[in-house]
Amino acid sequence: MVRSIVSTVYAIAFGVVRAVTHRGEQLVELKAGDPAPDFTLPGTDGRTYRLKDLAGRPVVIAWFPKAFTGG
Repeated sequence: MVRSIVSTVYAIAFGVVRAVTHRGEQLVELKAGDPAPDFTLPGTDGRTYRLKDLAGRPVVIAWFPKAFTGG
């Protein structure tokens, strides 16, 4: 349980730091069928994953934008 909490805190902190330090980047709007641009995300296991490193393998990204909000 402690490991899960630490991983969650790390992921949130990583996201905040990335958002603050990469404000000048241009956002890209994707349409259905567009290839995903390369990106990096922290995993709950503490490792950092880059889409480019997973090329040739199936990739599923679970995104829950309201998972840690009060509403």
